[in-house]
Amino acid sequence: MQEWRWQSAADLGRGIGSGEIDPIDLCEVFLAAIDTHEYRDRIYARPTPERARAEAQAASIRAKTKTRKSLLDGVPISWKDLFDSAGVGTEAGSALLAGRVPDRDAAVLASASAYGLVCLGKTHLSELAFSGIGLNPVMGTPPNKHDPAWVPGGSSSGAAASVAFGLAAAAIGSDTGGSVRIPAAWNDLVGLKTTSGRLSSEGAVPLCHSFDTVGPLCRTVEDAAQLMAVMEGTKPTDLKGVSMRGLRIGALNTAMLEDIRNEPRDAYQSAIEKLRKAGAVIEAFDAPEVDTALAQSGVYAAEAYGLWKDVIEAAPEKMFAEILGRFRSGAQMSAPDFVASWRAIYQARKDWSARVAGYDAVIAPTAPILPPDRERMLVDHDYYVTENLLALRNTRVGNVLGLCALSLPTGGAACGIQFMAQPMREEALLRVGMAAEKALS
Repeated sequence: MQEWRWQSAADLGRGIGSGEIDPIDLCEVFLAAIDTHEYRDRIYARPTPERARAEAQAASIRAKTKTRKSLLDGVPISWKDLFDSAGVGTEAGSALLAGRVPDRDAAVLASASAYGLVCLGKTHLSELAFSGIGLNPVMGTPPNKHDPAWVPGGSSSGAAASVAFGLAAAAIGSDTGGSVRIPAAWNDLVGLKTTSGRLSSEGAVPLCHSFDTVGPLCRTVEDAAQLMAVMEGTKPTDLKGVSMRGLRIGALNTAMLEDIRNEPRDAYQSAIEKLRKAGAVIEAFDAPEVDTALAQSGVYAAEAYGLWKDVIEAAPEKMFAEILGRFRSGAQMSAPDFVASWRAIYQARKDWSARVAGYDAVIAPTAPILPPDRERMLVDHDYYVTENLLALRNTRVGNVLGLCALSLPTGGAACGIQFMAQPMREEALLRVGMAAEKALS
């Protein structure tokens, strides 16, 4: 039964459907693994065993009576601790929200539960989701799969760790500037950033309404497609018959390859060669509007601080100093500058849309660096700022330009390649991702 902890969510669902796996047994395997794991308290903020067992029992009955609600009915997953869960604390990784207990589930959690998924509990994250590093000395820093001295990536740090360490079949996180894709890349997982507004953010603690998105971290592209469907309440994307042959892929040069470290660069180049051998036409291109868009990143802190300033300034001593500083930097942007930045972003989005119209997807390294050293980040301010901003640079392009994006493992440890597509084109993106997954494996 321990092998179940390392199978894809879809394969577990098929096992339940065939009668080979009982959801009750499956749930108990994961709960036992969580309970006895050395990093339990650094990965899970709050396990929910009572809810999990009740949902697994109901799924078991449906499996036996052939009334399953979805392929993933009975599959246990984890939820980032910014998605409200009825009667269970949801604190968004911050002591500022300690004791916050919502009375209803977030919309995406309610939808997933209606399709039969089992909620194992809530996972740790960067404080108020405002960091791509995953370092949280206040509430807990999850481990990295590859090296306990490395940060896990954030802000969906515990979400990634729960899957990477076999403590959930898949996880749900959020991505405002890379918070699904960075921890996915640094823990060799698949991470899907959906288009803003594609999946409901109702009942999710916000960071920046303009950029917040919901997305899964999982083992396969198929899992990502299935999880998006149950959260949206739609039919999963058809992934049959996909191939890289004949696909036209743009390889974005602008900004993405600057200051890239050796390991991510080599993994990216190796991945491109595999995609070419599989039949893809890959064309490198520049896009000056990307630099324009990235230059407007001050709107993140401005919106985040505008949303949170009253809560933060009531008890700033409760926050990790680096995160506090990032929020407070938002006070430096004036209202006219904020409006001007958004005008520049809208123009950049138009320019980008015209430039990439002939591509099936655009690719780039998910992150230009490997995971930084956790202890050094606690004591070296300059190192923290430099590595955090560099970690998020490539992924932030997708958020600022309003795209959907998918990060896949390249085969190089803690390295990912991301595919970006136009807004609301997740179905096409997932088909490209499925073809790429086959080529890269």
